[in-house]
Amino acid sequence: MTNIESGLWLIGLGPGDLSAMTTASIDAAKSCDYRFLEGYTALLPTGEEQKLVEIVGEYELLMRPGVENPNQLFELAKENAVALMIVGDPLQATTHVDLQLRAEAAGINCYVIHGISITTIVTGAVGLQSYRFGRQVTLAYPYGDYLATSPFELILENLQRDLHTLVLLDLDPTGMGVDEQKPMNPAMAVDILRRSADKIGENIDLWKIVLCSDMGRLEQRIFYGTLDDVQSINEGSIHCLVIPGRLDELEGEALARWN
Repeated sequence: MTNIESGLWLIGLGPGDLSAMTTASIDAAKSCDYRFLEGYTALLPTGEEQKLVEIVGEYELLMRPGVENPNQLFELAKENAVALMIVGDPLQATTHVDLQLRAEAAGINCYVIHGISITTIVTGAVGLQSYRFGRQVTLAYPYGDYLATSPFELILENLQRDLHTLVLLDLDPTGMGVDEQKPMNPAMAVDILRRSADKIGENIDLWKIVLCSDMGRLEQRIFYGTLDDVQSINEGSIHCLVIPGRLDELEGEALARWN
């Protein structure tokens, strides 16, 4: 891609292992006049930042204020090609759909180069049927004494419909999207599930769940077990969960591999 139009380019990097970047993503990012890496809705694994520089060139890190108040991006994109590089797929998060709509409303051309998303990886790798997943949720860090139970309630709604749930884990303990991100670990995630269940009077002691760690990388791990089993796992850097609904025979066999 030698000639590239001015405007905002939302470029998917894939799951974090940059060997999974598409040729289109690499070409577009290299060809842009300015490059930014969005650093709060998803993270590059440790050690990949310098690799990204080697692949596409120098870039700046852009955190939540720069994405939600994109004046800098839009000013640059009026006369330049501006890359906003995003781990996973650019339109996986509603944050970037909103950014796309705002750019178009401001008269700025907005282009999308898709990447492999965590949804695609997890539903395929775990072995559950993709059409049997309900609404996915994000498990947020508690803030002081406040614990949001709405993610847990959505999980229960999916279970009542015999659907599976992909549960993404929060990256930002402050909720501000400014400071260095700290991905939620399995122990904290299980603790939040248990506290949420207690708060609304549900018993989840018999639940078995799937822990997916560092998906899309060579060291990815999948584990299927009880809440106690998952809570004791310390390996890995970036995690998500799958709460299975009713399993058919094939899905049961698929999950049995990960015990």
